[in-house]
This record gives sequence, structure tokens and C-alpha cells, in this order.
Amino acid sequence: MDLKARVEDLNQMVLDGKMLEAFEKYYADDVVMQEINMDPVSGKDANREREEKWLSGITEFRGVEVKNVAVGDDVTMVEWFMDYAHKEYGDVKLNQVAVQTWQDGKIVKELFYHG
Repeated sequence: MDLKARVEDLNQMVLDGKMLEAFEKYYADDVVMQEINMDPVSGKDANREREEKWLSGITEFRGVEVKNVAVGDDVTMVEWFMDYAHKEYGDVKLNQVAVQTWQDGKIVKELFYHG
């Protein structure tokens, strides 16, 4: 499977509500993930815990959409729109770009940019 097919499959899994399954399938054990202006989180276990905490706080999921995808040499960028209610953050309408660095078919680094 080439990189374009991998990112398309990952995105479809997220759109289908299979975020944790996508995480298990496509993220490396030593992945580093970082929200813009926050400290990076290292390792699959720590990032899984962070993802599970975020997902458990969602009280209503109103929609998610892939706006754009770019594929380069071992790098993908996905522009997302999400609309949800969260018990900690309230109502959220979020435009976000995820920049993913890939190695051996897995994401080893992901940076999230949003306003």
C-alpha cells in the first residue's frame, strides 16, 4: 500500500468513527504528537491515553469532514473540519491541519495546527 492509499484509509477510518482503530493501525510505537503551542507527547501509550481522554469527553459529535489532503515524500497533510460538544471545551467548531511524518508505513510524528 502506498502512502496515498494509507492516508486515505486512515482518513476513512476516522470518518467512520474508528479513530482508535486507526490509531492502532497507523501510528508507530514511538510516535510523537504535538498540538501547536503545546509540549510534544511521546510514545504510543501516552498518545493513546490522550486520545481516549479527548474522545471520552465528547458529548455530541455533529460532524467531521476532510477538506484537503496533500501527499509528499513520507509526509501527508490533512485539513479537517470538526463540529462537536465536549464536556471540558464546550461547543467546538474546529478547522485543523494535521501534518504527518511517515516511516515504514506508520506515522512517527504528527503536528496539529489550528486557530
